[in-house]
Amino acid sequence: MIEVRATDFAEAKIFIPDVFVDARGYFKETFSTDKYAAVGLHDTWLQDSVSRSKRNVIRGMHFDPRMAKLVQVLRGRIFDVIVDVRAGSPTYKRWQGFELTEDNHHQLYVPCGFAHGFLALADDVIVHYKMSALYDPKSEGVLSWRDPQVAIAWPLQGDPILSAKDAAAQGEP
Repeated sequence: MIEVRATDFAEAKIFIPDVFVDARGYFKETFSTDKYAAVGLHDTWLQDSVSRSKRNVIRGMHFDPRMAKLVQVLRGRIFDVIVDVRAGSPTYKRWQGFELTEDNHHQLYVPCGFAHGFLALADDVIVHYKMSALYDPKSEGVLSWRDPQVAIAWPLQGDPILSAKDAAAQGEP
């Protein structure tokens, strides 16, 4: 069974899989085509990626109009953020943040047309992404993590650690 929680955006969801805990630790299925289809997730996943980050790393805000993502934390915790970058959408440039942790097992479904990024809130963070399109740098866009029109309230303590691409990102998608 998979619990599904709504977000501020009709298309974005939080999925929480069953987690079986015992004296050894835990077991969970991180994805099953049939089980996720039964709760409304019908994307075809073409690529899986993993990132490792240290505290105060901000990755994003990245988007590819062809790509949906299913994001989960394998180690640590993050403040995960999505922003609607669909021109003409009634929720254009609105954002919502979520805490994803290795302990809460939440998975964030990021639909096509949304920018995605996160702040690492622990010293060692591993994030897993399922993606519905193959990564293509020619299709990727970057929205500034500090775009004043979006005004994400990052729970940042200290200076952010950014890639050169993310540090140089401008406001408009």
